[in-house]
Amino acid sequence: MTTVVAGILERDGRILICQRKADQAHPLKWEFPGGKVEAGEEPAAALQRELNEELGIEAGSVREVARYEFAYPEKKPILLIFLAAADWAGEIENRIFNRMVWEEKARLAEYDFLEGDIPFLKMGLL
Repeated sequence: MTTVVAGILERDGRILICQRKADQAHPLKWEFPGGKVEAGEEPAAALQRELNEELGIEAGSVREVARYEFAYPEKKPILLIFLAAADWAGEIENRIFNRMVWEEKARLAEYDFLEGDIPFLKMGLL
């Protein structure tokens, strides 16, 4: 099963959300930064690698917030692991996304998120 990590970054009570580009799978959907865990890689290390690749930051400690399996239509299930990054070094820069927004937690439901992220948003863990 493919494992995917999603990073929850919070600053001043707002959460970083990212919009996929129009030419990517799930075009223009919103998501949390992150990506696939590589073979032999721990989820925390995968998130640290992904945050460096996507945002140019070095994440410090991370903690697991939630995990569940999700299957997109006609696809094999994936394991989604949501990890909160308590701190990071460097200035966040947009390296791969269409847009990035620091949004209030109460307004996240207004965005068109990836279907796999919606159960997490409904858990109310943010």
